[in-house]
This record gives sequence, C-alpha cells and structure tokens, in this order.
Amino acid sequence: MLEIRPNCELCDADLPPNSLEACICSYECTFCKNCVATVLKNVCPNCGGGFSPRPIRPVKSHRPGVGLEYQLPSTRRVTAKYSMDEMIEFSNIVHSAPPDKR
Repeated sequence: MLEIRPNCELCDADLPPNSLEACICSYECTFCKNCVATVLKNVCPNCGGGFSPRPIRPVKSHRPGVGLEYQLPSTRRVTAKYSMDEMIEFSNIVHSAPPDKR
C-alpha cells in the first residue's frame, strides 16, 4: 500500500492525498509535476527511474476496510537528499534514455 507522502521532495509543495499534481517513482519518491518536468526531466534523483502520476486513494470506503478513513496518508515530510545541482547533473546524464531502458 502506498504511503501517500504529503509533499514534493524538492520544492516542498503540499501534495494532499487527492492531488493530481503528485508523481511517484517505483520506490514511491514523491515530487510535484512541475519539478518532475522542469528540473528532474522525468528522472528520479534517487533511483534514476521515471515517474507516474500518484494514484488517488478513495476518500470513501467502497469496500469494507479500504479507503482513506482506514489507511491514512503519511504525515512525514520527506526532502531530497541531494543538492539541486546534483539532481540537475544526474538528470542531464540519465534523461536521454527512456525510463524502460535505464
């Protein structure tokens, strides 16, 4: 089950559970669409993979025991462990290969 992290790891923008602006990699690193497009060039600075839109967990439980009322999103804010320059340099090296070829 996804953690549903509350913020962009780069710019720290709020990304609530229902945000259409949240993107995640296969390790669930979380960034906003703007940072993914403009700074990271669709390259996760942590693993080198690509990003997909983060799914939205239903607010209402349509099945017993599943939904936001039972599986709360994370409140732990995560920030990037690399500097902006390191992330840009990494993205510039890796982005030329499509995510499925990295």
